[in-house]
Amino acid sequence: MEPALVLVLSVVFWGSVFLIGHNYVVYPAVLAFLGRGKSLPRERFETDEEFPEVAVLMAVYNEEAVLRRTLETMLASDYPAGKLKIFVGSDGSTDRSHEIVESFQANHPELSLSVFHGRNGKIRIVNQLAIAARVSFGEPESAAFVLCDANVAWTPGMLRNLVRHFDRDDVSLVGSNVVDASRRHEGIAEEEEAYVERENRVKYYEGLLWGNTMGAFGACYAMRASLFRPVPENFVVDDFFLTMKCIEAGQKAIVDPEAVCHEAVSTDIREEFRRKKRIAAGNYQNMHYFRKLYRPWSGGWANWFAFWSHKGLRWLGPMLLLAAMASCLALSFLSPIYLVPLATFAISFAAAGLDWILAKCRPGLHVKSLRYVRYFYSMNAALLLGFFSYARGVRGSVWEPTRRVQSDAVLAERQRVVES
Repeated sequence: MEPALVLVLSVVFWGSVFLIGHNYVVYPAVLAFLGRGKSLPRERFETDEEFPEVAVLMAVYNEEAVLRRTLETMLASDYPAGKLKIFVGSDGSTDRSHEIVESFQANHPELSLSVFHGRNGKIRIVNQLAIAARVSFGEPESAAFVLCDANVAWTPGMLRNLVRHFDRDDVSLVGSNVVDASRRHEGIAEEEEAYVERENRVKYYEGLLWGNTMGAFGACYAMRASLFRPVPENFVVDDFFLTMKCIEAGQKAIVDPEAVCHEAVSTDIREEFRRKKRIAAGNYQNMHYFRKLYRPWSGGWANWFAFWSHKGLRWLGPMLLLAAMASCLALSFLSPIYLVPLATFAISFAAAGLDWILAKCRPGLHVKSLRYVRYFYSMNAALLLGFFSYARGVRGSVWEPTRRVQSDAVLAERQRVVES
């Protein structure tokens, strides 16, 4: 093999390994080190009179299993009286979702329901709800939107903790701290919880250090209504789009760890694979749409470094993995030293396969280390297939509620009925 080719293969292998390691290990460690002892600025709204009007925008489709609990927690918020409105848009739900919303409306005029016939997709519904909400504001220039999923339970002080940061003129989006709501750690729940906790920390430190988090958690976040821009209806992911729109306008996007909300993490690896594949296609849409922001001379060095360290390398992770494996295989024919990483790849694939076999033979039985390896490869495979979906063209944001949400919520609802 030509020396030049050997050099190229070596650069590809070690470069891919370095970039994967930077994304998963080095960047989070750097953030944690630099963020030690630091906290968000104390410039915040304090009195009820200072807090602006807020409109919650929530799209639902067949969410009867979780909707009652979600609305109960929203209506129990300690946000100043008369300043909170909730706009629910049903994407042609065929279950009891409409009935559940209507059962609250008699005592809560701040809650409204809009029924969209057929399947429209989350993006179109949220765009339409934003139009209706703007008209309802007495002071639209200072008002805020909260975009929330139907399976997210609020803590009483969450909304105040989100909106209080809008006292700073340079802050236009605040993400919540999403915490696992489930006590049952079956399937991949532990791996999902670890992922969510890691993302919460990384997003918080990015806002703290660089001034901008690379995408709020879509489960629940607040933004200035004046900066909301309609998301293209063929897009899948609205949270990253709207975060980047704020950054594009020269504003800051942060996360407040005290703004806690609860969402049950996934337990079924197949369901999570399907969900992450769909989200991945939307991520690549956004990556292309905001490509100018990821150039240091256009979006600034901090945004460039944060995006590629956190999101860009993650989304390119499947390609980096394939490049590392292929170059390692080729180099192993030339030098025995490369047999070590090649064997590591082989052992990790065997570990993922063994976890799959254990799950098939005896559901509920798994070894934690094997499950983490399988989870890693499964989610990277979802990213790769999501890229192919994006390349073929994404048609819209129509979605199905996941079984993980429904099953956890049914148990919660049954328990609520028993206790009452």
